[in-house]
Amino acid sequence: MAIERTLSIIKPDATARNITGQIISRLEAEGLRVIAQKRVWWKKKDAKAFYEVHKGQPFFKDLITFMTSGPIVLQVLEGEDAIAKNRAVMGATNPVDAEPGTIRKDFAVNLQRNSVHGSDGPETAKREIALCFKKSEIVG
Repeated sequence: MAIERTLSIIKPDATARNITGQIISRLEAEGLRVIAQKRVWWKKKDAKAFYEVHKGQPFFKDLITFMTSGPIVLQVLEGEDAIAKNRAVMGATNPVDAEPGTIRKDFAVNLQRNSVHGSDGPETAKREIALCFKKSEIVG
């Protein structure tokens, strides 16, 4: 198994409910190490740059509005097979389909307000991490 890095976002619905610590605890319990972390409030330009891959989708405008509605916690996670491990801990994107005990099953409000985001592959992780963190902010 390879040591990887992945981006994790704790979304506005989770920060508003003050469950950030519970989410981080679950990630760490699965062997993921937080090597960079910051709490920010994205401007529309930040969210649009991050989610540009979804531009043109019917949900894009609502996604941008949601992701700029409150503070988020950006993290770089590191560990063996970090991308797959993070996605397993998060659960399916739609909380209705998520397995019991996953973050989305336990904390999500609905499909959009599903509490967390995680990179879906190595190239995406590199792009997302570079968008959100300077190299000097990542301390492995």
